[in-house]
Amino acid sequence: MSSTPLTLRRPSKVIQGTVQLTGSKSESNRALIIQALSRGAVKVENLSAAADTVIMNKALTLADTSRETGETITVDIGPAGTAMRFLTSYLNLVEGNFILTGTERMQQRPIGILVDALKTLGANIDYEKKDGFPPLVIKGGMAQDKQKVRIQGNVSSQYLSSLLLIAASLKQGLVLEIEGELTSRPYVTMTLDMLQEAGIAHTWTDNTIEIAPQEFKPTTIYVEPDWSAASYWYAMVALSEKGEVVLPGLKAHSLQGDIAIVDIMTHFGVASSFQDDGLHIAKVNEGSDKVLFDFKACPDLAQTIVALAAAIRRDISITGVETLKIKETDRLTALKNEIEKFGATITADGETYHVKAHEVYVPKQITFDTYEDHRMAMAFAPLALIFDEITIKDPVVVEKSYPDFWEHLQQQGFTIKQ
Repeated sequence: MSSTPLTLRRPSKVIQGTVQLTGSKSESNRALIIQALSRGAVKVENLSAAADTVIMNKALTLADTSRETGETITVDIGPAGTAMRFLTSYLNLVEGNFILTGTERMQQRPIGILVDALKTLGANIDYEKKDGFPPLVIKGGMAQDKQKVRIQGNVSSQYLSSLLLIAASLKQGLVLEIEGELTSRPYVTMTLDMLQEAGIAHTWTDNTIEIAPQEFKPTTIYVEPDWSAASYWYAMVALSEKGEVVLPGLKAHSLQGDIAIVDIMTHFGVASSFQDDGLHIAKVNEGSDKVLFDFKACPDLAQTIVALAAAIRRDISITGVETLKIKETDRLTALKNEIEKFGATITADGETYHVKAHEVYVPKQITFDTYEDHRMAMAFAPLALIFDEITIKDPVVVEKSYPDFWEHLQQQGFTIKQ
């Protein structure tokens, strides 16, 4: 897929079919770190095909070469935010010298809270350019000074997960005290559950998580399909006149916080049924009149819901989205820019954002920018079900998490032209 804009049409407003989603990027990237730390004891199946996971896998292989050569290794993770956060901790345990860097946007995304926590533990990390931001200069083989560290819980759960993933491999283990409210709690729970699956025990009391030094046990981690990717198919079913889609492999009991889409989409008229062959989602009614949606535990779903609500002229309010400002782009600003193209808008009231859609109109043709953000492309693509023709700029961005997205749309009846 090139970066040439794609034009989408959907001649029929009926959608029906089966879509095999790639493995979860969130689970895959955690599994790869666990596998690397286990020194082969842990195997991984159904690894994500997402670019972020491919980048993580290559970076871990590259880091291993430092043990052999003794040279400073530059690890460039491009736009892969999870890889940046997880490798910031992991590389401290690898004998060698590293420069950890990424794209221009990645070098604008803060990492100081995690770096400060690692320095407290004894890590040798410096900033190559601007304090608080990548690139990072890391001298591996850290000698642990302290066991306990405090870190804010309301900035990015990936900081916490990054520390928890390496905790059992630290000589003193880790006592992690979470300050304030914990954002995206399901992602921290996912990390701990996957560690537990690999034999790593923990205790979590109030705001303190403790992991003692311990060995990984031989096991195989099976990566569930990606619930974030499923959200775009929910949006398509919601926007259809009649729709039913089967998503194989998705289970009612998931480690992924984005399973919250099941409940959220009941308010947009989509019912979910877990059957032997996977998850069945179907358009059953027009939904409820629920107005306020909290994305604190599932921020990656916010773009899907905002684009959907705006397109169907439904006013909603959203909270729990402050972390969206430091993602691949400032997602709140990006959303505002794009929904304004068809008459909707977003206004802020403290940490609550109001989507106003009563002046929405249906253009004959509309072009959406994606801001180097995979979720912007996939959140707005379903609008081809109600707008005559939409164009998505820089469609290649979907490779970050869902490389087969455009192919899957074509398989389900969308007409796509470059």
